[in-house]
Amino acid sequence: MPAGPMPTGGRPARIGFLLSQLGAHATELFADQTRGLGITPSEAGVVRIIGRSPGISQRELSDTLGSVQSRVVALIDRLEGAGLVTRTRSSADRRIQELRLTESGVSVLRSLRYAAEAQEAAIVDGLTPEQAAELFGLLSKLSSLRGLDAEVHVGYRDASR
Repeated sequence: MPAGPMPTGGRPARIGFLLSQLGAHATELFADQTRGLGITPSEAGVVRIIGRSPGISQRELSDTLGSVQSRVVALIDRLEGAGLVTRTRSSADRRIQELRLTESGVSVLRSLRYAAEAQEAAIVDGLTPEQAAELFGLLSKLSSLRGLDAEVHVGYRDASR
C-alpha cells in the first residue's frame, strides 16, 4: 500500500483534515488578536452582532447565535462588566433587555475589524490575490450549500438545542 493519502473519486483526499487544521490555525490567529483587546473570540462575535444590530434583545441574540439564553446572559454579563455593552429595558416591553455597545464597545468593534483583516492576511499569505479570491469563492459556496450562516460561527450553537 502506498504511503500518504490517495485521491478519492478524482478529488484530493483529506480535504476535511486540511480544513480542520486551517480552521484551528485561523482560530488561534484570531484568539491572539482578541486577547490583545481583552476579550475572547466568542465575546468578539457578540460585540460584532450588537454593533450591527443596536437594540437587539437578549432573546434575539440567543436565537441569532443558536445558543441557549443562559450562555448569552453570561456573555453579556462579562461584556457589560468590561464596560463594552449596556442593557436597557425596552420602552415597548419592559420584559425585554435591549443591548447596545458603549463608546468603549464601539472602539473595540473598530479594533476587531483590524484584527479580522490581520487574521485574513496571515491566512492567505503566500497566495496571489486571484488565488485568495478563488479560495474565498469556493469556501463561500461550500458554506452556502450546507446552510451555514456566514455571519455567525457555529461554535455558539448548543449541542443540546
